[in-house]
Amino acid sequence: MLVAPLHLAEDTANLISREADHARAGRPARIIVKVNSLLDRPIITELYKASQAGVDIDLIVRGMCALNPGIKGVSDRIRVRSIVGRFLEHSRIFYFENGGAPDIYLGSADWMPRNLYERVEVLFPVRDHLLRARIQEEIIPAYLADNCKARILQRDGEYVRPRVETRAPLFNAQEFLIKVAEGIADPRMIPQATRPRRPRARKAARQAR
Repeated sequence: MLVAPLHLAEDTANLISREADHARAGRPARIIVKVNSLLDRPIITELYKASQAGVDIDLIVRGMCALNPGIKGVSDRIRVRSIVGRFLEHSRIFYFENGGAPDIYLGSADWMPRNLYERVEVLFPVRDHLLRARIQEEIIPAYLADNCKARILQRDGEYVRPRVETRAPLFNAQEFLIKVAEGIADPRMIPQATRPRRPRARKAARQAR
């Protein structure tokens, strides 16, 4: 159990740092996090370090995000997307690959100073095999595959729509998960994760100056 304001911030930083150690040792290393906001500087610093160590990082951040993804040599392994749809998106998920023995946490805390240092917040590990499978095979993949409501953060701070391949169907994660709950959709129907659109030529040239 990770509890704020006692040791949640420190424990979270250690979990991120552990992924960096796994990456340096050539072991499986990945971080997937779903929160409402990401503003805490020490956490952002650890994420940058993990990216530089070779950790692939996917962040689903509904609102404010002070991290700059896609900066060469700094955060080029970090992808940030925002999904705002029918639900308020209060669920928070923290996935750490941990060298092939994943740790999954759920809880109440965003990665913000007020949550980490000023409030009572809790993250708890998910132990049940069926619940872990649903998170890994159903919930996380659905949000990473969304190409309808998702907006992907660029290194200049702009959000863009995902790039959708020709004739590829639109995929709305929230609507899909409703159908899964109703028993009329199968998680095996989830497509691959979406990618951002490429910047328009004029904008790309302006950024290169």
